[in-house]
Amino acid sequence: MASFIIRPAHLRCVVRAGRYISEQRTRKTLFSERSYATEGDNRLPKIYTKTGDKGFSSTFTGERRPKEDHIFEALGNTDELSSAIGLAREFCIDKGHTFTYQLDKIQCVLQDVGSNIATPRSSARESHMKRTKFTAQPIADLESWIDTFTEELPPLTNFILPSGGKSSAALHVARTVCRRAERSVAPIVRSGEADPDVAKFLNRLSDYLFTLARYAALKEINEEKIYKRPE
Repeated sequence: MASFIIRPAHLRCVVRAGRYISEQRTRKTLFSERSYATEGDNRLPKIYTKTGDKGFSSTFTGERRPKEDHIFEALGNTDELSSAIGLAREFCIDKGHTFTYQLDKIQCVLQDVGSNIATPRSSARESHMKRTKFTAQPIADLESWIDTFTEELPPLTNFILPSGGKSSAALHVARTVCRRAERSVAPIVRSGEADPDVAKFLNRLSDYLFTLARYAALKEINEEKIYKRPE
């Protein structure tokens, strides 16, 4: 039987070749999984554009405004709200709650809220308005969910403090962020720059999050803290 002697130098070449092939396969897999890459184009888009370096940003209509403009303030608040809901959702998933699909849907609707806010009517064309129109259906969904949860909850007889476990407390945080988002959207709606149903949705969403926080505490058999006047 013939025997083969592999010299150390040759062994290093084999190892390097194997690593190279493995790296190329990994890179090919990563590129193929990028959903935002166009077919036949493996170049990755840059996350930074540098267009906001001077303190201005663009609306969907192409209008350039200062970043402290009320439009971007409202957009930032709705983005923060979606993040807060996302965090609360993770706590709820850990506890096995079955209502998390509603939070998924709400986060998607908040993207539509942002699109409507980012399309000020004073500079929007008909095509812009058509693409970012906000409907009243999400409001009806929230009201239906609120009514369903309320049927299982004990009546409110005291002021509830944010509590009742991690799921409930995180939902209360999301509720307060929602209130801030609503306050920042209100003047935009009053000026006619955004759809009135956007403000209605945020108003109803804060009620939903309050109700859901109580419901989560109930299902987890956690006690809610009530307000007691300090003596």
